[in-house]
Amino acid sequence: MNTEQANRMRNDWGFVAALDQSGGSTPKALRLYGISEDAYSSDAEMFDLVHQMRTRIMTSPSFTGEKILAAILFENTMDRQVDGLDTAEYLWTRKRIVPILKVDKGLADEVDGAKVMKPMPQLDELLDRAKTKGIFGTKMRSFIAQANPAGITAVIDQQFEVGRRIVDAGLVPIIEPEVDIKATEKAQAEQLMHDQILAQLDALPSSAQVMLKLTIPTRDNLFADLIAHPRVMRVLALSGGYSRQEANQLLARNHGLIASFSRALTEGLKVTQTNDEFDALLAESIDSIYQASIT
Repeated sequence: MNTEQANRMRNDWGFVAALDQSGGSTPKALRLYGISEDAYSSDAEMFDLVHQMRTRIMTSPSFTGEKILAAILFENTMDRQVDGLDTAEYLWTRKRIVPILKVDKGLADEVDGAKVMKPMPQLDELLDRAKTKGIFGTKMRSFIAQANPAGITAVIDQQFEVGRRIVDAGLVPIIEPEVDIKATEKAQAEQLMHDQILAQLDALPSSAQVMLKLTIPTRDNLFADLIAHPRVMRVLALSGGYSRQEANQLLARNHGLIASFSRALTEGLKVTQTNDEFDALLAESIDSIYQASIT
């Protein structure tokens, strides 16, 4: 583990930029940016276009370590370059932004009101490659749609089982069991999830460090004890379908919780904007998310 990066993630002010849309979510991200599906005819062309979008974001004057602690990357982005450097190297050496890699392969079908992660047969190989690229940590997402104890147990057990493998590989995992913001029993689901996460954290070796990425809770400061837990480096919040304004307002009410926004970060950015227009809008977005993250 890079000690300087660990200290930054643990102690510094700021938030995490999620730039990790994968194959399934990339068309939507491009569509919001103003590039329709008839603009490309293959996955290769699609990934070229989304890398151009991400490069524009990462090279923007406002996208710096002053307000952004880390950036979560898709595997395809890790394997590419920005301004002549490997993406992770560019982020850390030029911007002082800690590079993190999304490692999950998507979600399995819903069972017991939840979706666990699909198998990751090449995980060990990917973790080895990530370390050679200078990646600090990983992110993996599951999904909870109902306050069903069996489904929530399956999600949390799997997250921590894989998380332990990532810790053993020398990286810091972000455990992400997203709760659906539209869940009819969202508060109950979050309480069940909270209790299971706490039990899993208590069972980790004292040397282990993980991060958590959670839906902004219905009950303010529900995650205060997780934020304070000695095994937890940082607790991040996902925007989960809220607009940036809504997400910021909810986030600001939860002390110590910091943003890890994706769509809410890039809201309003368009391929047709001039660089000055693009940079001004991104700067405004970054500043508003930063302010909500330092409460």
